[in-house]
Amino acid sequence: MNLSVVKAYMLKEFTELLRTKMIIMVYLLPSMILLLFGYGIRMEVTHARTLVIDNDQSHFSRMLTAKFEHSKYFDTTVTQMSEAEALHRIKQAKTDIIVIIPASFEKRLLHGQKSEIGVFVDGAFPNRGMTMENYVQGVVLNAAQSVAGSLGSHGGLISINSRNLFNQAMRDENAIVPGLIGLVLLVAPAILSALMIVKEKERGTIFNFYASPLSRSEFLAAKLIPAFLLHSLNIFILFLWATEVFDVPFRGSFSLYWFAAEIYILISLSIGMLISVITSRQIVAVVLTIIITIIPGFLYSGILMPISSMAGGSYIEAHLFPVMYFNHIVYDCFLAGKGLASAKTAEYLGILILYAVILLLLGTALLKKELK
Repeated sequence: MNLSVVKAYMLKEFTELLRTKMIIMVYLLPSMILLLFGYGIRMEVTHARTLVIDNDQSHFSRMLTAKFEHSKYFDTTVTQMSEAEALHRIKQAKTDIIVIIPASFEKRLLHGQKSEIGVFVDGAFPNRGMTMENYVQGVVLNAAQSVAGSLGSHGGLISINSRNLFNQAMRDENAIVPGLIGLVLLVAPAILSALMIVKEKERGTIFNFYASPLSRSEFLAAKLIPAFLLHSLNIFILFLWATEVFDVPFRGSFSLYWFAAEIYILISLSIGMLISVITSRQIVAVVLTIIITIIPGFLYSGILMPISSMAGGSYIEAHLFPVMYFNHIVYDCFLAGKGLASAKTAEYLGILILYAVILLLLGTALLKKELK
């Protein structure tokens, strides 16, 4: 490899990035994605508009109502309105949850009889509806334990003492932001590298490469190294956004995070390079890159849905994209801290390295130094 020639081409690429102001996108796009989605995606539901219809007006019914009133997950209003009127409020999107306490609530409890509570949840958005339903069930079960304890029932002898590992506070930021780093480092470098070769095809400057003694590997190295060096800085920028702005803990090895991210950036650049090789228009390259990176980045990164819960074709597809492997390492570095002591983390790091080698070899093979 002629290093002096590669260096000259690299200098030309840096100059081109500065002249076209593409270097602004290199750092602006990743930070924008992380900040917008980091603040915008929320799995937790708080301040759900809750209407409690207390038809019993007893000590135990007020005890249950107080559980809703003292929770940050509910904005509770106690009323005596009819069930039909309350359901109409849900249809008008004025209420999220309706809890109906029957008139015989305390009487049946004192006689040891089963008592039913009516709960209506706005399920227009299924995930949000299921989350609110689980919150209501948790409040009711907690109230049931309190009632059993006050009645001296043996049902209160067994209690569940649960603890959430790795994300004890159940913060959305801890669950989402590390995964967004994997999405950002997949999308941004790929878009940049997707434009590098195809823009020369549109301008006709690709003929300089066809006529030069530059080899395919030297040409690709001159194209990818500047983008690789520029995006390597984003590894540290995104780390600072995550830890300082979103206050996400970092419990693992920074060297593992850095090394895995460098390999992952190389994979992303290789994906964009492949697209740039097979396309002949910049708009086609950008659209194709967005489809290939953003959609799998969301679906198979583990941000919105755990990979372990997938089945069939979706489970296989998740293992075909590199974002799943990198995000596992990122979540380990931020939340778990096991590092290479975890066999799966070491295995996934090896898969990323293999992925990068295969994509680079494939890109070199598909790049033809001739006019089609």
